[in-house]
Amino acid sequence: MLEIRWHSRAGQGAVTGAKGLADVISTTGKHVQAFAFYGSAKRGAAMTAYNRVDDAMIMNHEKYMEPDFVFVIDPALVYTSDVTINHKDSTKYIITTHLTREELVKAQPKLEGKDVYTVDCITIANETIGRPIPNTPMLGAFMKVSEMYDIEFFKESMKRILGKLPQKIVDANMIAIQRAYDEVK
Repeated sequence: MLEIRWHSRAGQGAVTGAKGLADVISTTGKHVQAFAFYGSAKRGAAMTAYNRVDDAMIMNHEKYMEPDFVFVIDPALVYTSDVTINHKDSTKYIITTHLTREELVKAQPKLEGKDVYTVDCITIANETIGRPIPNTPMLGAFMKVSEMYDIEFFKESMKRILGKLPQKIVDANMIAIQRAYDEVK
């Protein structure tokens, strides 16, 4: 079973991103879950969202997991939350930051020896979508790191999911997804 944990602040789109990813995955015949855990319901409060993916029906509904991937879409959470909790040796971390991987690991020693990827999803979102909602750029970076799906298949699927939004917002999200895919290191 593939497990993903999102670290975010309420209002940054982690729940929407987890649900969007689940929607894409569900079209490929896999079983998937997307759910969230909120501490405070206020915008800006730290929160986590989760995905599980498997070929078989998923009976586990607990928030506890040993994630294969950890997405950190608010860079401050690397310092204020333990994003490495319950990790496996093979866990991959995709972290939104303007820092290089080396600078980030030096600033947060808990990431030492971990498989860390960095991409500035907030800047990408601001420059493409016009708002600091980094969920779709994070998914673009995930497609690159995980090689789960071809980026063109993923973008076409996301166009369907975002279809209720104005076309300029859909187009901006496609640019954001592609930029993060291209820029993740």
